[in-house]
Amino acid sequence: MQTIFAKRARLSSGWAQNVRLSLEHGRIADVKAGASAAPDAIAVDTLLPSLANLHSHSFQRAMAGMTEFRAAGQDSFWTWRTLMYRFMDHITPDHYEAIAALVFMEMQEAGYASVGEFHYVHHQPGGQPYDDLSELSARVFAAAAHTGIGLTHLPVLYSYGGAGMAALNGGQLRFGNDVDRFGALVAQARDRAARDLPEDAQVGIAPHSLRATCPDDLSVVLADAPNGPVHIHVAEQPKEVADISAWLGARPVQWLLDNAGVDPRWCLIHATHMTDAETRALAQSGAVAGLCPITEANLGDGPFNGVDYLAAGGAFGIGSDSNVRIALSEELRMLEYSQRLRDLARNVLVPQAGSVGDHLYLGAAQGGAQALNRGSGQIEVGALADLVAINSDTPALCALNDGQVLDGLCFAAGDDIITDLWSAGRHCVQDGHHIHRDRIIARYKQTVQDLLALI
Repeated sequence: MQTIFAKRARLSSGWAQNVRLSLEHGRIADVKAGASAAPDAIAVDTLLPSLANLHSHSFQRAMAGMTEFRAAGQDSFWTWRTLMYRFMDHITPDHYEAIAALVFMEMQEAGYASVGEFHYVHHQPGGQPYDDLSELSARVFAAAAHTGIGLTHLPVLYSYGGAGMAALNGGQLRFGNDVDRFGALVAQARDRAARDLPEDAQVGIAPHSLRATCPDDLSVVLADAPNGPVHIHVAEQPKEVADISAWLGARPVQWLLDNAGVDPRWCLIHATHMTDAETRALAQSGAVAGLCPITEANLGDGPFNGVDYLAAGGAFGIGSDSNVRIALSEELRMLEYSQRLRDLARNVLVPQAGSVGDHLYLGAAQGGAQALNRGSGQIEVGALADLVAINSDTPALCALNDGQVLDGLCFAAGDDIITDLWSAGRHCVQDGHHIHRDRIIARYKQTVQDLLALI
């Protein structure tokens, strides 16, 4: 059993002082407020439920900063995607594991205890499967095991190159599976996760998008996976909305709501371009909107319709997507600021009066836990011990009272306030650094040198 003593903690019931937590088998076994510290307790300043990073493509971290040079003409998501495909063609399994380990470490140091890895690189360059169909999933698992992060692995079904069942081409060939091979891949990943990862690990499914699958295939994979998380990209770009509307006769969010049985186990990633009716209907479905504000800004996707969505009671969480910048507080900040810039207003993403930081942080904690099917997101007995400790004595936070701490975290602080992090009770970040930091960084730097020599 592990014991934590916090000067203050944000419990599910509210703020409490002098809190002693007991952890057992990765879960919170006991919570006592107004307690004294046990002699062997790990002492921290302020303890919070940690967030889940609900959407990541870990390999893209290695190309961060490489796509910010404007070519002739107008750059867009689609020109960025072409460059991403070219980069990806040189990544080997060893590279993949080293990059994923760095990404997972950086997430934990930023305050994320878990990650939804939306994993769509399955095969060798050119599309030939590895001898082990789940080779690259195994490398993600190895990175998760080394870092200790809580993993929800989301193998991606990617069968077509565009709306209307267009053929795969170029870099997309590394993604491609028909439904039968995808089923075999998911089964292998589940067996491997059960064997090689802690009990809190999950394997869900991720139909990449409506443009990369088709209605019949989607029905098959949903029938084969009646339980567990289902994640899908949707309505990220206006072109996608136009292409799906022309092909299926409905906008993508509306088509999913009408035809796919969207419910609370679903996470719709981005959902940027929705009508007001779609926004309300998605909120009422119980699904989670998976928002990635830094990547959405970097790619020029546009802002999410957060005001109407939250007013309708919608669940949301955040993810780092392309991993161009892994910074939890900045994701929350960008989410709110994107709404302020659009609406020429302040303190937007709180439906009634109250703390914007509380609503953003605690809402993302619960929505992210739902999206990854983790029993976390709150500090209470029985919950997974996904916990983060911050130092509220830093200049960014030292003037703030309990009711203002999460406002300070979201709008004034950087990730340097993180002192400790537990992923299902695994104490992976201590004194602000991951316990395997030096080894992970050294391996990543060698990987980048190898890749640069190939590109």
